[in-house]
Amino acid sequence: MGGENMLIRKFAAGLALSVAALVAIMPVAGHADALQNIKDVGKVRVAIDPSAPPYSAVNEQGDYTGFEVEVAKRLASDWGVTLQIVPSTPANRIPYLITGQADLVVSTLSITDERKQVIDFSRPYSGIQIVVGAPETAGIASLEDLVGKRVAVTRGSTNDDEITKDALPGTNILRFEDDATSITALLSGQAEAYVTAPALFTSIRAKAPEMNMEPRIVLKTNLTGIGLPKGEENLRAALDQWVAERLADGTLAQLYHEQFQLDLPKEVLEANGG
Repeated sequence: MGGENMLIRKFAAGLALSVAALVAIMPVAGHADALQNIKDVGKVRVAIDPSAPPYSAVNEQGDYTGFEVEVAKRLASDWGVTLQIVPSTPANRIPYLITGQADLVVSTLSITDERKQVIDFSRPYSGIQIVVGAPETAGIASLEDLVGKRVAVTRGSTNDDEITKDALPGTNILRFEDDATSITALLSGQAEAYVTAPALFTSIRAKAPEMNMEPRIVLKTNLTGIGLPKGEENLRAALDQWVAERLADGTLAQLYHEQFQLDLPKEVLEANGG
């Protein structure tokens, strides 16, 4: 399993701490009120993975760009605080949150029951499909077609979880530390398919249009939320209110469309009662 899930098990099982024990000790270890601390300090530290364009990236000028970055910027602006981006990977974004190195995670973080054991989530602000992408010439249309193939995936992500669960025996899963490395493996021929979100194929097609990289198998559609420390009810309430307002006024849909040229997934609106 990925590094993120290994850490979850260390906290929830390996260290023999129950969920109730985590809830009891984490507020004591951190601030009495995380939301008030953010306001007092005047800064919100947000863990973002800068290796997953167009969700998040670093441009040639060294600036952070992408959908998740714009979401974090708008949140900080609306709260009247400074944004500090904490660069992270899928494997360490939750550890950063648990250990107090970040206040929030805005990083294609799918809402799962396993993650809910150690952190809390805002209501869904976006959604992301998990797909197997491959060049047209690869002849991949089903899980059976992956048997004997080399399939790249980013370690510690829900993409990793899903392909590990669904792959048939004989599928060669290659795990890499971030999306940039996974994409490099695909472009170099080290992998023949890639498990990720459809939006990431935009950058692959830009680099190698001749591959005709497209989603070939849809594994799952996940809702994504803003991750926050467990038990911080004031912070969660403030995030929920912010997401509801930015969905209602179309801000999140606009940011999503600007980055992906796609509509915000309908599942997001449905999950929010829309």
